Amino acid sequence: MTGAFRDVPPHHLLLAALCMGIASANVARLHGTGLADIAVCSSCLAAVVFPAQRPGFVALALVLAGWWWGSIRLDAIDRSPLTPLIGTAERAQVVVTAPPRRSSFEWRIQADLDRFGARRISEPILLELPAGRAPKQGEILDVLGVLTPPHGPEHGFDERTYLRRHGIHVVLRGDRWRVLGRRGGLGGVADRLRAFVTRGLGRGSGGEQRAVLLGVVLGADEGLSQSLRDRFRASGLYHLLAVSGQNVALVAGGALSVAWLAGIPRLAGELGALAAIAAYVLAVGAQPSVVRAGIAGALGSIAWLLARERDRWWFLLVGALVLLAWNPYTLLDAGFQLSFAAVAAIFVLAPRIGRTLEGYPVPRKVGAFLAISTACGLATAPILWLQFHAVPLLAVPANALAAPAVGPLLGLALTAAVVHPVAPGAAAALTWLAGWCAAYLAFCARLIGGLPFAQVRSGWAVAVIGLCAALAGTYAWRRCRMPS
Repeated sequence: MTGAFRDVPPHHLLLAALCMGIASANVARLHGTGLADIAVCSSCLAAVVFPAQRPGFVALALVLAGWWWGSIRLDAIDRSPLTPLIGTAERAQVVVTAPPRRSSFEWRIQADLDRFGARRISEPILLELPAGRAPKQGEILDVLGVLTPPHGPEHGFDERTYLRRHGIHVVLRGDRWRVLGRRGGLGGVADRLRAFVTRGLGRGSGGEQRAVLLGVVLGADEGLSQSLRDRFRASGLYHLLAVSGQNVALVAGGALSVAWLAGIPRLAGELGALAAIAAYVLAVGAQPSVVRAGIAGALGSIAWLLARERDRWWFLLVGALVLLAWNPYTLLDAGFQLSFAAVAAIFVLAPRIGRTLEGYPVPRKVGAFLAISTACGLATAPILWLQFHAVPLLAVPANALAAPAVGPLLGLALTAAVVHPVAPGAAAALTWLAGWCAAYLAFCARLIGGLPFAQVRSGWAVAVIGLCAALAGTYAWRRCRMPS
């Protein structure tokens, strides 16, 4: 073990061990504070007695401590005071915590229940309301409804398991409801920030263009039609509708640019970038990709403020630790897996693929883009198959077509949201231009996703493609290692 850890930086090793321990709670839970304390203390004592093996023993202690913490968090998430009340009808007070989603006959909304009848109970729920007017995120509702269990496995999707991993164990089917007010605190700040960005994109675009804009800028795909969502998935462009590091980098870069143009010192600019990143993460919500990107961006600014070297693996591991420590079930979330696998592939595979392309007549920028797209496609293909039983085959050309519009769309849309309060006309013009970029992205998704061979759903076909990719990767690896 000592030899295996020798080349790994100590801070990377310790963070990875802690993440591994927390994630282990998904396999088996470690109960008993005394047992965990004995195991951790024994590992620490062994690290003192055997200094040569200290990294391994300290890592083992952190694995055990993380395992214990992950077990505690999962027990807390699985605990539901509302489950014994299933089948009971009462008047409830709930807080809408996410944008409503329209299904065939009703609205489905994530919410927090504060009161059920005379009982004061705080628990996340799924709220179902009749079709018609929908409540807004952040509103406090008085709902007359009945508690029901979530649906079990149906048409390849297990709603009960999916909701349980998010701490939701019951569904409140509402009949009549009314608005009592709006929530305050940090959640209220997040609601106002999201409404601020949405208002900034409200003029100058509409319909499908505005839905794509909100999807790219805020990760909100509820305004898209089901057919267009399917085209984004089939083309391999659905990741554009999940906020990523590019969005956060533009937010931080914009704050630094404004500070530079205004003659503000770099120190104040970095503090402004931290504030802008925090505001953007609050506006978007706690999606794994945006939390990871927000933590990486914030740590980058903090590293500059402290005059420390920026460590991309450290940033990635800290993001994973924060998400897993809050909810170890996040490890099983498709968004978490895709986001971290793609970033790790950019760190590990993309440079090697880029070196392989150096011998071909490919421009440097095009080669870098192809290397990143190919690395991300290879890393995320197994996850897409396991999670959705479909793998897009044309993700690289689709991303090559869409890439020229993504940066301008984000820049125009975010600028429009910022200038809207002082210059509504200019914001409308910027949103109009961003809307054309959004229309182009929708065109790319429909063009590539509509091809009959855009994605594969056959297990045999996926196995053959995976074998070919492995052979090609082996050839490229050996060619890259050959002496020139």
